[in-house]
Amino acid sequence: MIYRRRYRWTEMWLLLFPAAFLILALLELELTQNASTPLTRNTLPPVDVFTPAIGLMIALAVTHVLLNLFAPDSDQTLLPIAGTLASIGVIMALRIGSSPGFDVPSLGTKQLAWVIVGLGFCVGTVVLTRDLRWVRNYKYTWAAVGLALVGITLVNALRHFNTNAPSRDVLSIGPGGFSFQPSELVKICLVVFFAGYLSENQEMLSAGSVPIGGIKFPPLKQLGPLLFMLGLALIIAVGIRELGLALLIFGMVLSMTYAATNRMTYVFGGLALFTVGSVLAFSVFSYARVRLAIVSNAFDPNVATNAGYQIVQGLIAFASGGVFGSGLGLGHPTFVPASNTDYIAASFGEEFGFAGLLALLGLFMLLVFRGMYVAIRARDPFNQLMAVGLTSVFALQTLVILAGNLKLMPLTGVPLPFVAYGGSSVIANFIIIGFLLRLSENKA
Repeated sequence: MIYRRRYRWTEMWLLLFPAAFLILALLELELTQNASTPLTRNTLPPVDVFTPAIGLMIALAVTHVLLNLFAPDSDQTLLPIAGTLASIGVIMALRIGSSPGFDVPSLGTKQLAWVIVGLGFCVGTVVLTRDLRWVRNYKYTWAAVGLALVGITLVNALRHFNTNAPSRDVLSIGPGGFSFQPSELVKICLVVFFAGYLSENQEMLSAGSVPIGGIKFPPLKQLGPLLFMLGLALIIAVGIRELGLALLIFGMVLSMTYAATNRMTYVFGGLALFTVGSVLAFSVFSYARVRLAIVSNAFDPNVATNAGYQIVQGLIAFASGGVFGSGLGLGHPTFVPASNTDYIAASFGEEFGFAGLLALLGLFMLLVFRGMYVAIRARDPFNQLMAVGLTSVFALQTLVILAGNLKLMPLTGVPLPFVAYGGSSVIANFIIIGFLLRLSENKA
């Protein structure tokens, strides 16, 4: 094996950002939690306060060294961006876990452990995808795995259909109650399948051969899978009651289809069909009407103290943060239900303010930009479409969860990538980073 002599210096220096952020945040959190104790020589923060930062730094350093060995020419900004977002997730888990009323000290430790495991999966993905041809050749296997996961999720949803389970997209495995979200892997499997399918049928989908109303559409054989995905998204929205996952899958397919064909006809047609299906679901299923009514009337006195309590508390958290925030450790994030998962953006906004939210959003925008840059540089259609699909997952997840937190749409169970607490999400997101790293190296 021949290794490149030039070292990944850019990546190494950029990795100082997540390390520095976590060290400074841990120091501030320690000082605010012990604000009543005057600082003296004997009351300086103990070294073990910085254990999470040391653990993350070691994990990122090991990942950096392994990338120098197995993917030396891959993009040097993806890992630092993901590492910075993950460090934000760790510090928020530590902060919320130590809050009065929550008091789960292990929350931050668990999140750090998931980040380290996720980095391992990231490196594993890079190593296993040295030859991307096998990923493309087994596209129908990826599709079958994705559909199987959807089926398992639907069965689990039916088991909890008449219960008050917080999420029907969570499976408990084993006697220890280990939880797992199949949807986190579904999106990766479907991206691989559609990248292979669209790259093989790109010419037929772009040109079309069946004129309908003056517009040429491809034959049903080529158009069928796209219509099937529309139906799958609606089934997920109805069966699992997860609007966010349905929007994620549908938006991902539309973005990949547009990238492959450069035809807005598919985008407008898909949006029209999805709108019709959504209206029908709204008229048939009462829970859809209830969720929309809660969002529309969240500040009604009768709603704000019951079903709309979470929405109202989230908006109050955003407002109380102001421009620069109340300061890490000085807010009240646990006043918002699900402050470490669905409403992590509100928790972050309260303590870091509007400026902090803009910085967080800027990191996500930079991540999306680098992902699309990988797609632009790729020369193989499969690589291009796969990069577009994986990057759109980050973009759509961020858009959907922030819109839900800001009361622009009903709240969904889609987690904020890398920042929200949860092992399935963190691992799946690092797998995506691993794919993007490999795609950035395979430009030919």
